[in-house]
Amino acid sequence: MIRVHGLGKRFDDRRVFAGVDLDLADGLLLVTGPNGSGKTTLLRVLARLAAPSAGTLELPPRERIGYLGHSPNVYRELTALENLTLFARLYRVERERVGMLLERFGLWEVRNERVSTFSRGMQQRLGLCRALLHDPSLLVLDEPTNALDVQGLELLDAVLDEPRLHVVATHDATRFDARATERLVFA
Repeated sequence: MIRVHGLGKRFDDRRVFAGVDLDLADGLLLVTGPNGSGKTTLLRVLARLAAPSAGTLELPPRERIGYLGHSPNVYRELTALENLTLFARLYRVERERVGMLLERFGLWEVRNERVSTFSRGMQQRLGLCRALLHDPSLLVLDEPTNALDVQGLELLDAVLDEPRLHVVATHDATRFDARATERLVFA
């Protein structure tokens, strides 16, 4: 559940956003707006990666939140398998889940290759695996379609169909409009 009242964020004297109110128990929150409008900052606050400057918020505990930012947030010098195994240990997740996600996202065949050799789309898929590894109740995605091919987009759609709370920030609102149960437009 996301419950937010009067949420605001400032960096020194610059206001990023103010007065955000949300009450969402399930579904998809779609956050849109131009570059620099505060979408990513809001997502970082909702993922508990940044503290708000004002307001109150009620969110799942940090260990129940999955986050995929602008970059896939994986170690390029490690293999796909090593990356997910490392994160599985951190989250205390069964190792079988690593294999299941690599298979599901079409990365099983390249599991022993270094991420630095992956295309940007393959890295995005691995980032999605990392965000889903601990089966979060809240999944926060910032521009999740970045570099995904048709198959990758279908995999993303399947993730968004799963029963959990999703927050998606994007410039491509039309792709997510039909799924959105709530919309937040930044100016």
